[in-house]
Amino acid sequence: MVDTCTKPLTGIDCHAHVFSRELELVAGRRYTPDYDATLAQYLSHLHAHGLSHGVLVQPSFLGTDNRYLLAALRQAPEQLRGVVVVARDVSRAELDDMARLGVVGVRLNLMGKALPDFRDAAWKGFLGHIAELDWHVELHASLADLPGLMGQLLPLGIKLVVDHFGRPEARLGPDQPGFAQLMALGQGGHVWVKVSGIYRLGATAAQNLEFARTSLTLLQRSFGPERLVWGSDWPHTQHEANVGFETVMAQLRALECSASQTHALMVQAPRALFGF
Repeated sequence: MVDTCTKPLTGIDCHAHVFSRELELVAGRRYTPDYDATLAQYLSHLHAHGLSHGVLVQPSFLGTDNRYLLAALRQAPEQLRGVVVVARDVSRAELDDMARLGVVGVRLNLMGKALPDFRDAAWKGFLGHIAELDWHVELHASLADLPGLMGQLLPLGIKLVVDHFGRPEARLGPDQPGFAQLMALGQGGHVWVKVSGIYRLGATAAQNLEFARTSLTLLQRSFGPERLVWGSDWPHTQHEANVGFETVMAQLRALECSASQTHALMVQAPRALFGF
Protein backbone atom coordinates (compact mmCIF):
# COMPACT_ATOMS: atom_id res chain seq x y z
CA MET A 1 0.00 0.00 0.00
CA VAL A 2 1.12 3.55 -0.78
CA ASP A 3 2.07 5.67 2.24
CA THR A 4 -1.13 7.42 3.30
CA CYS A 5 0.18 9.64 6.08
CA THR A 6 -1.02 13.20 6.01
CA LYS A 7 1.19 15.32 3.77
CA PRO A 8 1.60 19.11 3.83
CA LEU A 9 -0.49 20.59 1.04
CA THR A 10 2.02 22.07 -1.41
CA GLY A 11 0.03 21.78 -4.63
CA ILE A 12 -2.96 19.90 -6.04
CA ASP A 13 -3.09 18.42 -9.52
CA CYS A 14 -6.80 18.46 -10.31
CA HIS A 15 -6.94 16.25 -13.39
CA ALA A 16 -5.10 12.97 -14.00
CA HIS A 17 -5.93 9.42 -15.02
CA VAL A 18 -4.79 5.96 -13.94
CA PHE A 19 -5.42 2.78 -15.90
CA SER A 20 -3.99 -0.49 -17.16
CA ARG A 21 -3.94 -1.72 -20.73
CA GLU A 22 -5.21 -5.06 -19.38
CA LEU A 23 -8.56 -3.61 -18.30
CA GLU A 24 -11.71 -4.21 -20.31
CA LEU A 25 -12.34 -1.19 -22.50
CA VAL A 26 -15.69 0.06 -23.74
CA ALA A 27 -16.83 -0.46 -27.31
CA GLY A 28 -16.91 2.59 -29.54
CA ARG A 29 -14.05 4.28 -27.68
CA ARG A 30 -12.05 7.02 -29.37
CA TYR A 31 -8.74 5.87 -27.90
CA THR A 32 -7.05 2.61 -26.88
CA PRO A 33 -4.00 2.80 -24.57
CA ASP A 34 -1.04 0.52 -25.23
CA TYR A 35 0.64 1.21 -21.88
CA ASP A 36 -0.14 1.37 -18.17
CA ALA A 37 -0.59 4.59 -16.18
CA THR A 38 -0.22 3.41 -12.60
CA LEU A 39 -0.78 5.13 -9.30
CA ALA A 40 2.87 4.64 -8.36
CA GLN A 41 3.97 6.40 -11.54
CA TYR A 42 1.56 9.25 -10.93
CA LEU A 43 2.57 9.79 -7.32
CA SER A 44 6.20 9.78 -8.44
CA HIS A 45 5.46 12.62 -10.87
CA LEU A 46 3.72 14.61 -8.14
CA HIS A 47 6.67 14.16 -5.79
CA ALA A 48 9.21 15.09 -8.46
CA HIS A 49 7.45 18.38 -9.14
CA GLY A 50 6.72 19.43 -5.59
CA LEU A 51 3.02 18.60 -5.68
CA SER A 52 1.38 16.83 -2.78
CA HIS A 53 -2.17 15.86 -3.80
CA GLY A 54 -4.13 14.85 -6.87
CA VAL A 55 -7.57 14.26 -8.35
CA LEU A 56 -8.10 11.11 -10.43
CA VAL A 57 -10.67 11.33 -13.20
CA GLN A 58 -12.21 8.24 -14.80
CA PRO A 59 -11.02 8.00 -18.44
CA SER A 60 -13.73 7.66 -21.04
CA PHE A 61 -12.37 4.40 -22.49
CA LEU A 62 -13.13 2.59 -19.20
CA GLY A 63 -16.76 3.66 -19.22
CA THR A 64 -18.57 3.19 -15.91
CA ASP A 65 -16.18 0.55 -14.54
CA ASN A 66 -14.51 2.68 -11.89
CA ARG A 67 -12.84 -0.17 -10.00
CA TYR A 68 -9.26 0.73 -10.94
CA LEU A 69 -9.76 4.36 -9.89
CA LEU A 70 -11.45 3.35 -6.62
CA ALA A 71 -8.61 0.95 -5.84
CA ALA A 72 -6.18 3.84 -6.27
CA LEU A 73 -8.19 5.98 -3.86
CA ARG A 74 -8.00 3.22 -1.26
CA GLN A 75 -4.21 3.22 -1.51
CA ALA A 76 -3.70 6.93 -0.90
CA PRO A 77 -6.87 8.32 0.71
CA GLU A 78 -5.21 11.38 2.22
CA GLN A 79 -3.59 12.41 -1.06
CA LEU A 80 -6.33 11.70 -3.59
CA ARG A 81 -9.88 12.53 -4.57
CA GLY A 82 -11.86 10.96 -7.40
CA VAL A 83 -14.25 11.92 -10.18
CA VAL A 84 -16.16 8.95 -11.59
CA VAL A 85 -18.26 8.06 -14.62
CA VAL A 86 -21.51 6.34 -13.68
CA ALA A 87 -24.76 5.28 -15.31
CA ARG A 88 -27.72 7.56 -14.83
CA ASP A 89 -29.56 4.83 -12.92
CA VAL A 90 -26.70 4.22 -10.47
CA SER A 91 -27.98 3.46 -6.96
CA ARG A 92 -27.62 5.90 -4.11
CA ALA A 93 -25.93 3.17 -2.06
CA GLU A 94 -23.20 2.83 -4.68
CA LEU A 95 -22.68 6.59 -4.75
CA ASP A 96 -22.48 6.66 -0.96
CA ASP A 97 -19.83 3.93 -1.03
CA MET A 98 -17.81 5.95 -3.53
CA ALA A 99 -18.15 9.09 -1.42
CA ARG A 100 -16.62 7.27 1.54
CA LEU A 101 -13.59 6.48 -0.62
CA GLY A 102 -13.05 10.10 -1.60
CA VAL A 103 -15.15 10.52 -4.75
CA VAL A 104 -16.37 14.11 -5.02
CA GLY A 105 -17.87 14.36 -8.50
CA VAL A 106 -19.11 12.73 -11.69
CA ARG A 107 -17.81 13.35 -15.17
CA LEU A 108 -19.97 13.68 -18.24
CA ASN A 109 -17.77 13.31 -21.30
CA LEU A 110 -19.95 14.62 -24.11
CA MET A 111 -17.30 15.21 -26.76
CA GLY A 112 -18.66 13.86 -30.03
CA LYS A 113 -21.85 12.58 -28.43
CA ALA A 114 -25.52 13.48 -28.64
CA LEU A 115 -26.25 16.09 -25.99
CA PRO A 116 -28.54 15.13 -23.11
CA ASP A 117 -31.56 17.13 -22.05
CA PHE A 118 -31.09 17.51 -18.31
CA ARG A 119 -34.65 18.78 -17.99
CA ASP A 120 -35.89 15.28 -18.84
CA ALA A 121 -37.48 13.56 -15.85
CA ALA A 122 -35.08 10.63 -16.28
CA TRP A 123 -32.24 12.84 -15.01
CA LYS A 124 -34.08 14.10 -11.94
CA GLY A 125 -33.14 11.33 -9.50
CA PHE A 126 -29.51 11.17 -10.59
CA LEU A 127 -28.94 14.92 -10.37
CA GLY A 128 -30.80 15.00 -7.07
CA HIS A 129 -28.31 12.51 -5.61
CA ILE A 130 -25.38 14.59 -6.87
CA ALA A 131 -26.78 17.73 -5.26
CA GLU A 132 -27.48 15.98 -1.94
CA LEU A 133 -23.95 14.57 -1.84
CA ASP A 134 -22.55 18.05 -2.58
CA TRP A 135 -20.63 16.58 -5.50
CA HIS A 136 -19.90 18.45 -8.70
CA VAL A 137 -20.69 17.61 -12.30
CA GLU A 138 -17.64 17.84 -14.54
CA LEU A 139 -18.53 18.71 -18.12
CA HIS A 140 -16.22 17.73 -20.96
CA ALA A 141 -17.93 19.20 -24.00
CA SER A 142 -17.18 21.49 -26.90
CA LEU A 143 -17.22 25.18 -26.09
CA ALA A 144 -20.21 25.93 -28.30
CA ASP A 145 -22.30 23.33 -26.44
CA LEU A 146 -21.37 24.35 -22.90
CA PRO A 147 -23.67 27.36 -22.38
CA GLY A 148 -26.79 25.34 -23.18
CA LEU A 149 -25.77 22.44 -20.96
CA MET A 150 -24.80 24.70 -18.11
CA GLY A 151 -27.98 26.70 -18.45
CA GLN A 152 -29.96 23.54 -17.72
CA LEU A 153 -27.84 22.46 -14.75
CA LEU A 154 -27.18 25.69 -12.89
CA PRO A 155 -30.80 26.21 -11.74
CA LEU A 156 -30.52 22.85 -9.92
CA GLY A 157 -27.92 24.25 -7.53
CA ILE A 158 -25.24 21.78 -8.62
CA LYS A 159 -21.58 22.76 -8.72
CA LEU A 160 -20.19 22.57 -12.25
CA VAL A 161 -16.59 22.05 -13.33
CA VAL A 162 -15.64 22.78 -16.93
CA ASP A 163 -12.81 20.70 -18.40
CA HIS A 164 -9.76 22.02 -20.24
CA PHE A 165 -10.63 25.72 -20.56
CA GLY A 166 -13.98 24.67 -22.05
CA ARG A 167 -12.26 23.05 -25.07
CA PRO A 168 -11.98 26.21 -27.19
CA GLU A 169 -10.07 26.39 -30.47
CA ALA A 170 -7.02 28.57 -29.90
CA ARG A 171 -6.86 29.71 -33.52
CA LEU A 172 -10.36 31.23 -33.25
CA GLY A 173 -9.49 33.51 -30.33
CA PRO A 174 -11.81 34.68 -27.55
CA ASP A 175 -14.54 35.78 -29.98
CA GLN A 176 -15.46 32.20 -30.91
CA PRO A 177 -19.00 30.92 -30.26
CA GLY A 178 -19.62 30.07 -26.62
CA PHE A 179 -16.66 31.87 -25.07
CA ALA A 180 -18.44 35.08 -24.06
CA GLN A 181 -21.38 33.03 -22.77
CA LEU A 182 -19.02 30.91 -20.66
CA MET A 183 -17.51 34.06 -19.17
CA ALA A 184 -20.99 35.35 -18.28
CA LEU A 185 -22.00 32.06 -16.63
CA GLY A 186 -18.88 32.20 -14.49
CA GLN A 187 -20.12 35.21 -12.58
CA GLY A 188 -22.71 33.23 -10.59
CA GLY A 189 -20.16 31.56 -8.33
CA HIS A 190 -21.20 27.94 -9.00
CA VAL A 191 -18.85 27.13 -11.87
CA TRP A 192 -15.17 26.18 -11.80
CA VAL A 193 -12.85 25.88 -14.80
CA LYS A 194 -9.88 23.55 -15.13
CA VAL A 195 -6.82 25.33 -16.44
CA SER A 196 -5.55 22.19 -18.14
CA GLY A 197 -4.90 20.57 -21.48
CA ILE A 198 -3.26 23.59 -23.11
CA TYR A 199 -1.86 21.22 -25.73
CA ARG A 200 -5.43 20.22 -26.62
CA LEU A 201 -6.39 23.69 -27.87
CA GLY A 202 -5.99 22.78 -31.54
CA ALA A 203 -3.18 25.02 -32.76
CA THR A 204 0.61 25.24 -32.60
CA ALA A 205 2.28 25.11 -29.19
CA ALA A 206 2.96 28.87 -29.31
CA GLN A 207 -0.60 29.70 -30.37
CA ASN A 208 -2.05 27.42 -27.72
CA LEU A 209 0.01 29.07 -25.01
CA GLU A 210 -0.82 32.57 -26.20
CA PHE A 211 -4.53 31.76 -26.15
CA ALA A 212 -4.21 30.12 -22.72
CA ARG A 213 -2.66 33.30 -21.31
CA THR A 214 -5.44 35.43 -22.80
CA SER A 215 -8.11 33.02 -21.58
CA LEU A 216 -6.68 32.89 -18.09
CA THR A 217 -6.86 36.68 -17.78
CA LEU A 218 -10.50 36.67 -18.90
CA LEU A 219 -11.36 33.71 -16.68
CA GLN A 220 -9.87 35.39 -13.64
CA ARG A 221 -12.01 38.47 -14.29
CA SER A 222 -15.23 36.50 -14.75
CA PHE A 223 -14.83 33.58 -12.35
CA GLY A 224 -12.36 34.96 -9.84
CA PRO A 225 -9.20 33.11 -8.78
CA GLU A 226 -11.22 31.03 -6.31
CA ARG A 227 -12.99 29.25 -9.20
CA LEU A 228 -9.96 28.19 -11.27
CA VAL A 229 -7.98 24.99 -10.73
CA TRP A 230 -4.98 23.49 -12.53
CA GLY A 231 -4.60 19.96 -13.86
CA SER A 232 -1.76 18.07 -15.49
CA ASP A 233 -4.04 15.82 -17.58
CA TRP A 234 -1.44 13.07 -17.06
CA PRO A 235 -0.71 10.79 -18.89
CA HIS A 236 -1.73 13.11 -21.74
CA THR A 237 -3.68 10.54 -23.77
CA GLN A 238 -3.36 10.92 -27.55
CA HIS A 239 -0.45 13.33 -27.02
CA GLU A 240 2.02 11.05 -25.23
CA ALA A 241 4.60 11.29 -28.01
CA ASN A 242 5.31 14.97 -27.41
CA VAL A 243 3.81 15.86 -24.02
CA GLY A 244 4.98 14.77 -20.57
CA PHE A 245 4.65 16.00 -17.01
CA GLU A 246 7.65 18.30 -17.58
CA THR A 247 5.82 19.80 -20.57
CA VAL A 248 2.71 20.76 -18.64
CA MET A 249 4.71 22.12 -15.71
CA ALA A 250 6.61 24.30 -18.17
CA GLN A 251 3.31 25.47 -19.65
CA LEU A 252 2.08 26.32 -16.17
CA ARG A 253 5.17 28.46 -15.55
CA ALA A 254 4.73 30.08 -18.97
CA LEU A 255 1.31 31.37 -17.92
CA GLU A 256 3.32 33.80 -15.78
CA CYS A 257 0.95 33.82 -12.82
CA SER A 258 1.86 35.86 -9.77
CA ALA A 259 2.68 34.03 -6.53
CA SER A 260 -0.81 34.75 -5.20
CA GLN A 261 -2.46 33.59 -8.42
CA THR A 262 -0.44 30.39 -8.40
CA HIS A 263 -1.36 29.70 -4.77
CA ALA A 264 -5.05 30.22 -5.57
CA LEU A 265 -4.83 27.97 -8.63
CA MET A 266 -2.82 25.19 -7.02
CA VAL A 267 -3.92 25.23 -3.38
CA GLN A 268 -6.79 27.46 -2.28
CA ALA A 269 -9.37 26.82 -5.01
CA PRO A 270 -8.83 23.06 -5.40
CA ARG A 271 -8.67 22.50 -1.65
CA ALA A 272 -12.15 23.99 -1.32
CA LEU A 273 -13.64 22.35 -4.42
CA PHE A 274 -12.34 18.83 -3.85
CA GLY A 275 -12.47 18.77 -0.06
CA PHE A 276 -8.83 18.31 0.84
